[in-house]
Amino acid sequence: MSPYQVVAHPRPQLRRSWWLPLDGPWDFAMEERAHWREPREVEWDRIIQVPFAPETPASGVGDTGFHEVCWYRREIVPPALDPSERLILHFNAVDYRTEVWAAGCWTGQHEGGYTPFEVDLTPFVRGGGPVEVVVRAEDDPFDLAKPRGKQDWQLDPHSIWYPRTSGIWQTVWLERVPETSIAQVRWTPNLEHWEIGLTVHVEGRRRSGLSLRVSLTARGTVLAEDRYGLFHDEITRHIALSDPGIDDYRNEFLWSPHSPTLIAARLELIDQDERLVDEVHSYTALRSVAVQDQTVVLNGRPYPLRLVLDQGYWPETGMTPPDDAALRRDVELVKQMGFNGVRKHQKIEDPRWLYWADREGLLVWEEMPSAYRFTGLSIERLTREWLEVIRRDYSHPCVIVWVPFNESWGVPNLPEIPAQRHWVRGLYHLTHTLDPTRLVVGNDGWESETTDLIGIHDYDPAPAQLARRYGLHENVPHLFRRERPGGRMLSLGGEHGGQPILLSEFGGIACAPDRGADFWGYSVSRSTSELESRFIALMDVVRELPALAGFCYTQFSDTYQEANGLLFMDRRPKFPLDRMADAVRGPRVMRQAQTEQAKSAERGAPGSQHDSTAP
Repeated sequence: MSPYQVVAHPRPQLRRSWWLPLDGPWDFAMEERAHWREPREVEWDRIIQVPFAPETPASGVGDTGFHEVCWYRREIVPPALDPSERLILHFNAVDYRTEVWAAGCWTGQHEGGYTPFEVDLTPFVRGGGPVEVVVRAEDDPFDLAKPRGKQDWQLDPHSIWYPRTSGIWQTVWLERVPETSIAQVRWTPNLEHWEIGLTVHVEGRRRSGLSLRVSLTARGTVLAEDRYGLFHDEITRHIALSDPGIDDYRNEFLWSPHSPTLIAARLELIDQDERLVDEVHSYTALRSVAVQDQTVVLNGRPYPLRLVLDQGYWPETGMTPPDDAALRRDVELVKQMGFNGVRKHQKIEDPRWLYWADREGLLVWEEMPSAYRFTGLSIERLTREWLEVIRRDYSHPCVIVWVPFNESWGVPNLPEIPAQRHWVRGLYHLTHTLDPTRLVVGNDGWESETTDLIGIHDYDPAPAQLARRYGLHENVPHLFRRERPGGRMLSLGGEHGGQPILLSEFGGIACAPDRGADFWGYSVSRSTSELESRFIALMDVVRELPALAGFCYTQFSDTYQEANGLLFMDRRPKFPLDRMADAVRGPRVMRQAQTEQAKSAERGAPGSQHDSTAP
């Protein structure tokens, strides 16, 4: 395979040397109602810049009206293939139901707006010459029974809902792979036994005598070099690492926000004649997350969560990042603002953002975009896509919490309808079945029942009221029996089950000095200096509340009409970042003491050792 290397690989945990992005101009057409069923019927009338959604200015279309179907067409010039190679067309995300044609032939379909899928182009490129690819993306703007997150069903964005995102909105790319190839890599850290679990799926032509060679490296040290025989299409092994024994040295290899050590991995598929069949690069990390005594525990130590709500929109590009640098910048800004994590709200983010969170050390709550109706179809759709989300992001060390439901969206009658409670319980247990290593919040915000953490959404603007409500452990029984932030009971049983409690949404102070009255927020500051004062006053209280194991401030940046960000939508700070960090972490003296304590406990800092894992 001849090398083709671009820095920002779209699938950072399963990288081959040859891949080709197909972003850029595609032929485009859109329908208000679905009439065309075949590519030959389409009247191509404009150009779109993929991967930006047609609602965004960056797409070159900028149509925010109602339309049900988007069509895309592009001619692909394939690379030269050996007889033993295949050419795979990857779509990282297309909203919502997608069909693909190649050389006039229907190749398949995928349903779900946030998860990747692929098409094997090999049969269509063997003859040489260009191949026409056509994509049909159906996304009914009025369908509330599909996972849609914050996409508005009204013509213009209102309240906390934003412009729709139709069609292709993440990168499209080609990959050349061997006919027998590594298709999936799954990493599971086990800190208690000082080992890394590895599951590898192999697809394509069945071959006997194959083996898998694995090399793991961190901080310039080879941690493991193993080889395993492959007897089926899947291999699962527990790679035991040499335990250094001494805590100071041992902790250098743990992943945390203070020391995000990544373990670079090379996986080689070898045939019985010792020839290399396939080679991929990946990475993993050693870390654990659990709850203990109403506290979140990271790597065996209590770890207060200081999160910020992030919805992942940009002014010109909507849900699609302008480029990879924008994703990295967002992660860096969160850390500069003093937070140690993000609750990614109502969006499954680009894998490159998770890569930067892994590399820079940022804790992530990953939340499923909601459907807004409870029907048999919505249950099927959301459950299926949630399983694809878990499969895609299982191996990212930054992800510490899964959140299948938010604020009872899609299950609006939990207290009255048993079937809705069964679905929340079912997804909680199914998520833990697929991933027993992370925490699961069954329904974030209120009406908790089956959950590892209790997230409370409370936008009371008065710090004194928050102090009264959450100021003492002794207040917790009263909180669950009497208080109803948001107008909903915190627990369906009216009792606290002993889980850690987090204020997982609060603040929401809007400040938009240049926008007149054309914005929305939970409360309003008239100037950035007033916002700063109110933010500091809130943080001074919430940071020290004994009943809380952590918090999540709303929000990272403004999002269209919702102007309650600490940053404007273009990521300009509304007041200096260092003053935000002082408020989030505590006074500077306290902050320095906490930082030194964390470093002495975990030893090590991010640096050049990460370069070996950079895709």
